[in-house]
Amino acid sequence: MMRSQLPTANTIKTHVTCPQLPLTVYREVAAHLRQVVGVKTGLIVRSSDSGSEKFDYTQSQIAALWLEYPQNIDNQQKKRLDEILDYYGQRYRPWETITD
Repeated sequence: MMRSQLPTANTIKTHVTCPQLPLTVYREVAAHLRQVVGVKTGLIVRSSDSGSEKFDYTQSQIAALWLEYPQNIDNQQKKRLDEILDYYGQRYRPWETITD
């Protein structure tokens, strides 16, 4: 699991999820997004509130993917970020944004 850093005042931080997306695909998406200049990303592991919760093959091991990028990100880089998320959203299932 990657540790999230606190965002600075000039950054945008968001969490997106796709509940049935496998861990390997989440890792692939994160690696792909890290290739975009200015983008930081990591995975948030799904936690079980009770230690007795059984593994469910229909649910992802990942709760969400966090993204952080500068507010003034280059338009071309922002477009690339959106294209990557759109690609995976169309190939698997649409991303859901998690609001705090």
